[in-house]
Amino acid sequence: MDVVVTGATGNIGTAVVERLLAAPEVTRVRGVARRLLLDEEARRPGERVEWHEADVRTDDLAGLVRGADCVVHLAWMFNPTHHPETTWETNAVGTARVLEAVAAAGVPHVVAASSIAAYSPRVDLDPVEESWPTHGTSAASYCREKAYVERLLDAAEAGTGAVVARLRPAFVFQRRAASEQRRIFGGPLAPQRLVRPALVPVLPFPADVPFQAIHAADLADAVARVVVRRAGGPFNLAADEVVGAEQLAEVFEARHVPVPKAVLRGLIAGGWKARALPADPRLFDALSRLPVMSTARARRELDWRPRLTGPEAVADLVAGMAEGAGFGTAPLHAS
Repeated sequence: MDVVVTGATGNIGTAVVERLLAAPEVTRVRGVARRLLLDEEARRPGERVEWHEADVRTDDLAGLVRGADCVVHLAWMFNPTHHPETTWETNAVGTARVLEAVAAAGVPHVVAASSIAAYSPRVDLDPVEESWPTHGTSAASYCREKAYVERLLDAAEAGTGAVVARLRPAFVFQRRAASEQRRIFGGPLAPQRLVRPALVPVLPFPADVPFQAIHAADLADAVARVVVRRAGGPFNLAADEVVGAEQLAEVFEARHVPVPKAVLRGLIAGGWKARALPADPRLFDALSRLPVMSTARARRELDWRPRLTGPEAVADLVAGMAEGAGFGTAPLHAS
């Protein structure tokens, strides 16, 4: 199988490329990224991978995907949250252009990254299946764009003849993405090397904001199974064990101090308005409303089982922050 991966140098993309190269059914991986700054380890010399520098917003994509058996679309831009027209060009328009290229080139299978944030807000903590509405969890640009991508995938399913799979993962963590995620959510003022167990005496966090997580390697394993089996449709992907305040406190070896959601949101909003924090407070609104996903379909149809629990995935990220960990690609560089 010949597989194209867009966004191949990011948090999810690097893990997916590695996992695809481990699959004997995959004969070639074409990694596509906007910024191809790769060190020797990331370039994976001698393996069945080739690299292409391209921007999904502007470059010719049909030529890049022609002859592929599958396109895995992971390219996404989180920031700048103060300029949503910029992220829209990559996330919404870029996805539309990838799907147009897939149709023009006659690629038979496309796998696209959606998100838990595409879902409509929860009404309780009962796990929801893939039929839950996808109108976005909040008004944050990220949620709106993920919901719009769901509509693009609906149209691609109906009109291209390709098998379309959409992945709806929970928060995706891994050690080597620690620097990138600090930049995305914390900004330049975040004390990355001070975020380590035992140095955080108390954890101020709402008691009623549970969330799900997944390790990038476990997500990549699900992607590879979808590719090899040419599976279609939506798949919820999350690790076992929902992460709550107590689990977070255990990761940080800290004492949990409950705070009202409104207080924490106000602090985030103040930092965002002052441009000290890149994270839009409406992302916290999304976090507060996320449904709990059932992963029964992925387990049943892909024979997929996550290796790490949600708290263990969070702990791997926190360990990476303590180390200042990164990886040899432009998005994941250590800082």
